[in-house]
Amino acid sequence: MDIRQIGVIGAGQMGNGIAHVLAVAGYDVLLNDISQEALDRAVALVNKNLDRQVQREKISADDKAAAMARISITRTLPDLGNCDLIIEAATERETVKEAIFQDLLPHLKPTTILTSNTSSISITRLASRTDRPEKFMGFHFMNPVPVMQLVELIRGIATDAETYQSCLSVVEKIGKTAASAEDFPAFIVNRILMPMINEAVYTLYEGVGNVKSIDESLKLGANHPMGPLELADFIGLDTCLAIMNVLHDGLADTKYRPCPLLTKYVEAGWLGRKTGRGFYDYRGETPVPTR
Repeated sequence: MDIRQIGVIGAGQMGNGIAHVLAVAGYDVLLNDISQEALDRAVALVNKNLDRQVQREKISADDKAAAMARISITRTLPDLGNCDLIIEAATERETVKEAIFQDLLPHLKPTTILTSNTSSISITRLASRTDRPEKFMGFHFMNPVPVMQLVELIRGIATDAETYQSCLSVVEKIGKTAASAEDFPAFIVNRILMPMINEAVYTLYEGVGNVKSIDESLKLGANHPMGPLELADFIGLDTCLAIMNVLHDGLADTKYRPCPLLTKYVEAGWLGRKTGRGFYDYRGETPVPTR
């Protein structure tokens, strides 16, 4: 299938990054969100990040101008009806994603491919709520999208070969690397990463170390670029908790039980960088550990 126009649903941290890389690669992008403020903020951020790429001589000023011209915005889902491929990048809640697809379905072309950027939710289950499970799959970008090289491609039980090949061609065109994952809870990256983060939170919860010592131990002792608690704040503690719940519920193994301290932080609204507080307090000039 010849994919030319791609719809991206959700203008948050993931959605704006996906729009960025698609536009640079030459795709026409229609970015959708229910919030005009979120759309305006996303376009401004893409513009800023493209400026950074120009300064680093990764792209030219003409490339930047062309990419920005390829991005359009809309608050209306039916406007995405003519897209060849749609990437849903809304919040990591299954009910929200299902509602989006239900509202979108009556307006789509029969050939439109539907995908979700979900980091953990069953692709087969999401696909079964649509009228085209054979043209539905997982399209999981890593954060931050313009920087990270990997894209997980996840086939549901009904996904056909043509759909997979079409999505693979998009990954190749944007210059990233695809990893094919089976449709099990959290797929590959988060199946491994999130239990590590959860264990770091347990280490904090049980008093084995404080925030600073835990993060420094993994950075200096395991050569990780970010400590696990710092990384959790970057991802969003609500997202980390949601993925751990998917793992715990889907695999029925107590080793995936979310740490009570992680739940407590989410209940407090301390979700990490996006709210100004998590395992670090970001409201000053430099982040300060909260424990």
